[in-house]
Amino acid sequence: MRTYGGGAYGLREREGIRDRARQYALLPLRIFLGATFVYAGLDKLTDGAFLSAAGPGSIGEQMAAVRDSAAIPGLVDLGLKSPEGFGYALAIGELLVGLGTLAGLWARVAALGGALISLSLWLTVSWQISPYYYGNDLIYLMAWLPLVLAGASCWSLDALTGRRRRPRT
Repeated sequence: MRTYGGGAYGLREREGIRDRARQYALLPLRIFLGATFVYAGLDKLTDGAFLSAAGPGSIGEQMAAVRDSAAIPGLVDLGLKSPEGFGYALAIGELLVGLGTLAGLWARVAALGGALISLSLWLTVSWQISPYYYGNDLIYLMAWLPLVLAGASCWSLDALTGRRRRPRT
């Protein structure tokens, strides 16, 4: 007679559940960050005002407004040389990071891209926010780090291609 509360069978069952939970632990974070970055990229690409050098809501106006309060004003100055180009680069970068994260394709590289985008936004746009924990870019940076370290172990193209490369035993 099997008992589910104890013994070797119960222990194996609990270990199996823990292993499964560990395997899927980062999936909700991956879905959230991926969907958020896809949305942010598409939002920027479809907003004509954002992708302008000047005018209300433009990337140029936003960068000029945060230039003097940024931790690294030189980063903002680089973007101000070509605000439209920087706006497109940011939007396409967010879109690619989001799609890569959702698909689990080169998941660590995508997560590193997300972390770098979040870091640059924290050091420029969100730097003056006080107290610091009100700024969302620092939180996004920290949220990307587990995915940089662990990658995408389940429901990912990385895992699928990894299984195909491994020799069968």
